[in-house]
Parts: sequence; structure tokens; C-alpha cells
Amino acid sequence: MAAGEEIFLRAKERTFVGLTEDAEREWRGPFFFIVGADPQLGLMKAWRTGDRSGGGDEWAEEVQLTRTAVQAINKLSPRPRFTILCGDLVHAMPGTPFRAGQERDLKDALRETDPGIPLVFVSGNHDLGNAPTPETVAEYCREWGDDYFDFWVGGVRCLVLNSQLFFDASGCPSLRDAQEAWLEEQLQNEARNPSHHLLVFQHIPLYLRRPDEEDDYFNLQTAVRESLIQRFKKAGVKAVFSGHYHRNAGGCFDGLDMVVSSAIGCQLGEDAHGVRVVVVTADRVVHRYHSLDQLNDRGMDEDLKQLLA
Repeated sequence: MAAGEEIFLRAKERTFVGLTEDAEREWRGPFFFIVGADPQLGLMKAWRTGDRSGGGDEWAEEVQLTRTAVQAINKLSPRPRFTILCGDLVHAMPGTPFRAGQERDLKDALRETDPGIPLVFVSGNHDLGNAPTPETVAEYCREWGDDYFDFWVGGVRCLVLNSQLFFDASGCPSLRDAQEAWLEEQLQNEARNPSHHLLVFQHIPLYLRRPDEEDDYFNLQTAVRESLIQRFKKAGVKAVFSGHYHRNAGGCFDGLDMVVSSAIGCQLGEDAHGVRVVVVTADRVVHRYHSLDQLNDRGMDEDLKQLLA
């Protein structure tokens, strides 16, 4: 491993180095973090040309957008406790041309992140393949860290899940079963010893608008969705954060907030390239999507200070 790449491998053995329960179990007051999604290097060219199944042979636009996001996040004062990217880091599927180049250039852009802001990665369908295999999951883990794990920040427990194992685990049923057993253990632990807030991060949303909507490429299938919703609600999950849709969406039902954030990279709707700022207070988790221009606005720091007061 190259000396500069440790930052991309902090999720190991199902936890995140430095953000462990031992270090971060206690509530220490309000804080905020950044949710980004779908930098997906290569998709903008692929979408324009109609070659949506290809890897995209150009990705300079996405690299610049990622650098712009990193620079804006670095300037925020106070500093976010962490930044998390909710999947589809690159567009080229495992084992296809351009994959290595896209991963290399994304890492180069992300390496500019202030080292005091931990980077947390969530696996997406383009990172693992639409029907992942043990080999594609292992490849992802070598490059970006574990595909599912937990971490803690200031009394808040966070679960990062591999949503592709919910969507299509036909090529790796044993991995699906392992994540399922791990997730159940985490939810049971939360029931026995509740955290201040419990948050979930995954690539594919539970739903886009309503829990009873029809199955779609952009949501989880009804049976899986309903099961997860009930389990999350029982465990006290406050919010589920996701990407995948390349548009902002989501909704809050029975106290469970489903937050779908648009992309840093290619937009499929009318939203601007951006990220979501999430403020955690003693009794609330509030969030707002900001374009990269808004994130760079000088008034942003003052808004954050008021929310955190």
C-alpha cells in the first residue's frame, strides 16, 4: 500500500479506525457532517453519448466537481466531524476498462481532503456490480475498505450497509447472510444499549417518495424494504441516508427519515451538483442539500454556527 492511501482504508474488521464506540460513545453536544453521493467518474460522458452501460472514457468533469466539493468542505468553520460518500464512487463496473484510471483519479482528488475530516465510503452498485460476487466485493474492500461496518461520532451510532446485498445477492448468498447476521446483532445491541441517535447509510434508498411505492431500479424491492423499515423503526433508527437516484428525494414516515441525496457528479434531474449538510443536535437530525456554490458561500459558516448553538 502506498504511504498516502491509508485514508481510504480506515474501515476494517467491521468498524472505522478512530471512530469507535470506546472513543466516541459519549454525547458531546451538537455537530455536523457532510453526505455526498455518486461522484461516479465517467457517467457524465456516458450519459451524454447514450452508452450508459459502458465505463465512460472521460471523467475530467467529475474530477473537478469532486475537487470543488473537497475544497469547499475544507473551508467550513467549524469543521465537519466526517464526510461520507454514499456509493457509486466510479462508473466503470468491476473488471471493465477505465475502472483503474477512474479509481486512481478519484483517490487523487479526495486525497486533498483535510486530514482532520475522516472520509467514510459506502459501496454502490457500480462499485460492486449489479449482481456482486465474492471477487467484486473483495476488490472493493481492497480499494476502499469494508463494504459494511459501524462507526461512532459523539454518541451517535452509524451503520454503513452494502445495499447491493439487499438488491441482488444471487452471486454471493453467503455474503448476504453474513451481513444480515451482523446487522441483526447491531440492531439488538442498540435495543439493549441505546445510543443518542442511530443513523444508517447505504447506496440504494429504501424508497424514493413513499414506503408503499412500486418497485423500481432506484429503490429496494417491496419485501426487503418493508422488512428493513420495520426493523429500523423498532431499533430507533432516526434517518437513512442514500444516493443512487442522482436527484433529491425521500420522505419521513412514522419517525423514520429516508434521505435521498443528489449527486456530486452527473445530475439526472434539475438539482445542482452538491452535497448535504447534516446537523445533529440533542434531539434532532436536520439536513439540507447545498449546491457546491452555496457551500462556498461566506454565509455558510454563520448558518452552521447558529444551527449548532
